[in-house]
Amino acid sequence: MCGRFELKTKFEKLPKLLKQDYPSGLDSKYETQNLIRPNDPLLVIKNEGRIKTDFMTWGFISPWAKDPFDKERSRPFNARSETVQEKKLFSGSWKYKRCLIPASGFFEKKYRIRKANYETFWLGGIWSKWSSLDGAELESCCVLTTEPNDLVKPLHHRMPVIVPNGYAEQWTEQVKDVDELEVLFPIMRGWSPDGWLVEDVKKKETDQMSLF
Repeated sequence: MCGRFELKTKFEKLPKLLKQDYPSGLDSKYETQNLIRPNDPLLVIKNEGRIKTDFMTWGFISPWAKDPFDKERSRPFNARSETVQEKKLFSGSWKYKRCLIPASGFFEKKYRIRKANYETFWLGGIWSKWSSLDGAELESCCVLTTEPNDLVKPLHHRMPVIVPNGYAEQWTEQVKDVDELEVLFPIMRGWSPDGWLVEDVKKKETDQMSLF
């Protein structure tokens, strides 16, 4: 499960891939985020012929939704990696619209899970593009989850998929055949807890975290 995370990395320390092709003005307007929640805007790496950084809403909106702002319809912020290729809502995005979401830590209950060296890492996700009849577009995404490793298991029965360095382009590229995605399945089965740690975050501190 991943319902809260942070991106406390300063712009100059962000992964080079994220700064390869980014929205105009991001370098001057960028601010670190101490707490990111569903429905917040996210920085996302996507690939529509080329790798590009963009903003998306965290909460998956169906591309065939009549009203993307209908509060009665759920907007999943997580999707199970084990069934993502089978679910009608997610299968198209799994094949053509996989994305990377930069994070410096994620939260489970009162705990923060991060890399011991504070390195930024990639949450593996999928995204969707909703288009209105007049041509307006709205992009949204959700984080894939998998079975927990020994580090996360005491805290929750799910954890986010972490895409390791070196797999970014392979993760985001479009494919012609779903069989080409089989190489990604081992990534989604879990990640080693080596080099990671869990921190106890005081409730008062968490309540005071700010958003941009």
